[in-house]
Amino acid sequence: MSAKTLAFANQKGGVGKTTSCINVAASLAFLGYRVLLVDLDPQGNATMGSGIDKHAPAVTVNDVLQKQATLSEAVIRKTPAGFALLPANSDLTAAEVTLLNQENPAFILKTALEPELTHFDFIFFDCPPSLNMLTLNALTAAQAVLIPMQCEYYALEGLSDLMATISEIKKTLNPNLEIGGVLGTMYDARNRLAEEVLSQLRLHFGDKLYRTLIPRNVRLAEAPSHGLPALLYDASSKGAESYLALAREMVGQAPKVAEQRLSSRRQKRVDTVTA
Repeated sequence: MSAKTLAFANQKGGVGKTTSCINVAASLAFLGYRVLLVDLDPQGNATMGSGIDKHAPAVTVNDVLQKQATLSEAVIRKTPAGFALLPANSDLTAAEVTLLNQENPAFILKTALEPELTHFDFIFFDCPPSLNMLTLNALTAAQAVLIPMQCEYYALEGLSDLMATISEIKKTLNPNLEIGGVLGTMYDARNRLAEEVLSQLRLHFGDKLYRTLIPRNVRLAEAPSHGLPALLYDASSKGAESYLALAREMVGQAPKVAEQRLSSRRQKRVDTVTA
């Protein structure tokens, strides 16, 4: 069975895109799915947040895009976060220019991924917050786009541009590309504006808007500095619980199954500490 390929994309920065990509990947891995996260941002934040020093890998996604290495050679099969990773660092900045000199530059990642599609259940692309050749590679390789949207007014301003981008790519590069879902992030139930933004999203996207909302959460914000997803940093935090709920929603899994696994993991940690 071939992997479900999903691009986490939004041309507006600061909406929780990388945080969502890491935490959904970790939650699905926790639920037993085989997940590959492809870091396509030269900042390498998804790499660091997965527990890998972005300067450490000898081979990265840049080498794959430059056709100097296969994807299999570059993938880190197991990270501290529990999923596989195709890492990135600042070397990737060069690819934004050099890709233009290659034949069919928007299809290089898709071609590189083909031998690995049966090895994973999900492949996620963490896109940079801009429409460049790296983002085009992700959207050409993806079956669907997951759009993280901050529950604030200004987050809506760039939405029309993003939808126009997706529509254009669907016409010219990837006719199978769909909106996989829209995710409300940084949600604060006390903020009336947040509810107004969600109402607008429901009106526009209908059932494409995930029922699960990701709240503002201190532990969720702290986790990347420890190189861990929230589920491994603090499984009892609202952020960790929300992303686990989102993962369940994405795969249609009953909450009880995940809760049993989470309870078991917590007990193992307690046993380790008290032993």
